[in-house]
This record gives sequence, C-alpha cells and structure tokens, in this order.
Amino acid sequence: GNTYKTIKIGNQIWMAENLRVTHFLNGDSIPEIKVDSIWNDAVVPAWCYYDNDPANGKIYGKLYNWYCVDDSRGLAPEGWHIPTDREWQVLIDYLGGEYVAGGKMKEEGLTHWKAPNKDATNSSGFSALPGGYRGYFKGTFLNIRVNTYFLSSTLVSTGDRPISRGIFSGSSKVSRDFFNQNQDGFYIRCIKD
Repeated sequence: GNTYKTIKIGNQIWMAENLRVTHFLNGDSIPEIKVDSIWNDAVVPAWCYYDNDPANGKIYGKLYNWYCVDDSRGLAPEGWHIPTDREWQVLIDYLGGEYVAGGKMKEEGLTHWKAPNKDATNSSGFSALPGGYRGYFKGTFLNIRVNTYFLSSTLVSTGDRPISRGIFSGSSKVSRDFFNQNQDGFYIRCIKD
C-alpha cells in the first residue's frame, strides 16, 4: 500500500525515499522490535523506527536488520529489489566517485541535516536524509541528523557481514562499510529490476 517517489540516475531507477514496508511480499508480517536488548539478540527479521518514534518514520522511513534482506519471502516491492554492492558502486561512479557522490545524493540545507551538511546539492535527486541507525552498541539508536546508512544485498566475501553505504553531514563522501549482520539497523533504498 506504499507509494514511493522514484528517480532515474544514469541507467538506473532508484526509489527517492527509504523503504517503509511492514510485510514481506507473501503477506507475512515483519515484527517491530522496540526493546534494545531484544533487537540486539534477534536472529529473525525485524524493523523499527529511529528512537521507536513513528514521527521519525514519516520522515526517514524504517530501519531494517539484515535478516529482512536475507529472507526468501522478499522485502522489496514487486518489480524492485535491494541493490547489490555492485549496483551501489555503479551509482556512485556515475555521480563522480566516492569522494563527491555523497554531496550529490544528500538533501540540501539544514532542515534535517545537522551543520555543515558539506557540499550537499542533491543534484542527483536521490534525496538522502540523515536518519541515523540502530547500532552495535546493544541496539541503541545513533546519529540522527548526522548520517545515514543503506543496506546492500551483498555480504563481505570473507565473512557474514553485509556491505552498507554511508552518507555524512561533514563530508561529501559515500563510505563502503561492513557492520554486524544481526545488531545493526539500516535504511533500504530499492532499485528497479
């Protein structure tokens, strides 16, 4: 029942908003986990709002753990998928590389981003917002207005950690990071099949 803004960047079509689903494609419900210790120990798919506040969900969307991405029931809406690390790299390369792409992907101004929101132009139309994340510090919420992380569907080849991409207020860079697969909650942007 959700509708999303979309944007064509190069030869790719991306959602210009973060994912907000609460069910898999087959209709099964994804549990919302609010309690830090339960989130930290979860080995099942789960989502939450930043700080468990639905008002944050209206702005930033939902945070998901890796088990949502890795579930065969399908998280992305019909005709879309969760991007691979390679698809993220194609986007970043198209926007000039890792050291400048973040500025082209971030919403301009300080409405949501904390200063300095360095080099933010949103010239790509990707409209990244600084929703923070739910982190490895025992399931606590971190860095709203400062950064955002997006999950890919790719695991690090030498382990079980998913590859994510980060965008930051103080930089125009897009980072490539490897976090804990069950304790971290990140946002998801889907790409068209």
